Amino acid sequence: MRAIVQNGYGGPEVLAVADVPEPAPGRGEVAVAVTAAGVHAGDVWIMRGEPLLIRAAFGVKRPKQPVIGRDIAGVVTAVGQGVAELAVGDRVFAESDRGGFAETVVVAARYVRRAPANLDDVHAAVIPVSATTALQALRLGRVGPGDRVLVIGASGGVGTYAVQLASALGAEVTGVASGAKADHVRAAGASRVIDHRTEDPTRDAAVYDVIIDLVAAQSLTALSRILAPRGTLVLSAGTGSRTFGPLPRMAAATLRSPFTRRRLKPLAAKHHGDDLDEVRALAEAGRLRPVVDEVFPLERGPEALARLASGSVRGKVAIRIRPDAQADAASDAAASAATSDHAGGGGTG
Repeated sequence: MRAIVQNGYGGPEVLAVADVPEPAPGRGEVAVAVTAAGVHAGDVWIMRGEPLLIRAAFGVKRPKQPVIGRDIAGVVTAVGQGVAELAVGDRVFAESDRGGFAETVVVAARYVRRAPANLDDVHAAVIPVSATTALQALRLGRVGPGDRVLVIGASGGVGTYAVQLASALGAEVTGVASGAKADHVRAAGASRVIDHRTEDPTRDAAVYDVIIDLVAAQSLTALSRILAPRGTLVLSAGTGSRTFGPLPRMAAATLRSPFTRRRLKPLAAKHHGDDLDEVRALAEAGRLRPVVDEVFPLERGPEALARLASGSVRGKVAIRIRPDAQADAASDAAASAATSDHAGGGGTG
């Protein structure tokens, strides 16, 4: 089968499309013929091998698992022993451990769910990692009706979903993004957008009940200035140092949190099949709307990662692995209309 393989660490030049053995499912696993794959910020960090600390787990000089990619949508082609909830022919989406940028991927069945019925496979494929991360961030922040929520990095994959879901919960959402992507963030549900290129959100007069920081551009002290006395700061990823990434910042938040009335909460997003069920229901109800900025064919997959790494993306980028046999004209038209309505103007996640 064809797949995007990574032969070292660096930029898109370390990626290539190659023939690799097709995997077979073991006990508790299913094989999925992948129609489309979503590109996530984590894929870019693995491509770069940064922070350097991750190489201890992924491989020192090159990834131990050469096929990268996590978000997928497609059709089940085989099931392993002990799998009763899925069958050959089921149209699904999933978060794989890795190996998603390939024509076939094997995934633990507990992380596979039926795809949203109202979305084509490209739009379904960009949901799993980013949408479940946003969902877990909102839960950690205990976001509810009337809360004032600030999303830093609001134009990217996780940020767009966080704005949509917080708005759907009845929160008053402010997004931080570049001015060029302000329309996109407003279309997602933000009532206000702060242009990070010309304004410092921590110097703003507003105070927020919940801050979801996806960028790590401001210090914990500065963010605390605009956080309500009993508010919650959720830290999800961000850049940090080349060696340790965001870990020192998250550790500092954990150590500081017991000594303040404010809650400083690092988020370590986790695989969770039940969360996929929830985001599928939200998508089918129209409360979660994937925005796909650009779709690349498998042959140009390395360009998809370069595009996401450029910071110019509004929402998500996808890779078309094979023709979508499941999508009919009606679903294509509906997805196209949804994108037109909500893409308006912005890339993290």
